[in-house]
Amino acid sequence: MRVLVLGGTGEARDLAARLVERGDVVVSSLAGRVSAPALPVGEVRTGGFGGVDGLAAYVDGSFDHVVDATHPFAAQITGNAVAACDRVGVPIVRLQRPGWEMHPLAGSFTWVEDIEAARVAAEGLGVRPFVTTGRQQLDAFAGWDDRYVLARVVDPPEWEVPASWEVLRARGPYPYAGERDLLESRRIDVLLTKDSGGALTEAKLTAAHDLGVPVVVVRRPPVPEGIRVVATVDDALGAVGAKPA
Repeated sequence: MRVLVLGGTGEARDLAARLVERGDVVVSSLAGRVSAPALPVGEVRTGGFGGVDGLAAYVDGSFDHVVDATHPFAAQITGNAVAACDRVGVPIVRLQRPGWEMHPLAGSFTWVEDIEAARVAAEGLGVRPFVTTGRQQLDAFAGWDDRYVLARVVDPPEWEVPASWEVLRARGPYPYAGERDLLESRRIDVLLTKDSGGALTEAKLTAAHDLGVPVVVVRRPPVPEGIRVVATVDDALGAVGAKPA
């Protein structure tokens, strides 16, 4: 099988390794938004495709299957991938880790629809926020220049954050002890995050609960119609199948 994996996640790297191991030809595509990303095995390309037209042209005649294993919040590339594959008749499957809707503590979270709603909700819950929603929308909180803000990102923001902020550059996994220490040492009183799911960043939810820190969670964007969604790498392998002899 010739498989295009739209990646950048740990699941995408695991899938690429498993596909290569079983003898498939794999190209992993990374958006290029993170410096020094962890690279999967097999061929890797970096950068955009030029929208639906560019992706359709790239896939057509070159791949037997596409697996969209991008971040749960990479809604634009997912939508483009569905449209492109539909146009050229190449099957596509969405590999997406389960979210935190079924987390044992989910009922205690404040769930919101977008970053702006997260900002508003957090302002009613605390004054020393820990922002873990990612670098790209961090400027939505730029108005918080009158308070301490702890922001955790992989790459530094591309704008000058207020002097009262602390920007912590780190990459998961984040163990429980470290998360609890971070919340306590910075006297955090509200945590903001996205429903990324997965075990790499889950410990902060438990640490916040144990310390009585309220949690604001941005819901995931909906998955486009017309794409099969699987939750594990094994399921993705089964969905891709094998090319007939």
